[in-house]
Amino acid sequence: MLSKKMKSQVLPGLLVTLLLAFMSGNSYAADIVNGGKLYAKYCVTCHGAGGVNVMPDAPNFANSEKLLRPDVFILASIKEGINAMPAFQGMLKDQEILDVISYLRTLENGGPVKP
Repeated sequence: MLSKKMKSQVLPGLLVTLLLAFMSGNSYAADIVNGGKLYAKYCVTCHGAGGVNVMPDAPNFANSEKLLRPDVFILASIKEGINAMPAFQGMLKDQEILDVISYLRTLENGGPVKP
């Protein structure tokens, strides 16, 4: 049996792990190459090839703007649309959006991965 002290140390970590596993659902590893292709098709017009915004109110991904949030929040923003950005729910699957998010994270590290 675990002592009370061990339970108080182990239980919170276990709960967080289970919560994260539950929230992730059926997730698969993100495909950065596919994300780059989707970004080129749907996003580059407003967000720019290197993540430097073309539209004035679009985030500048090259300097991490709006990327300092968990993927689940960015996923929701892309699905629902924000300001001038259209909603991509029904147009892209969640996994495809996660691929794009993975690609966006390469932009903040000095440049895009070539799709």
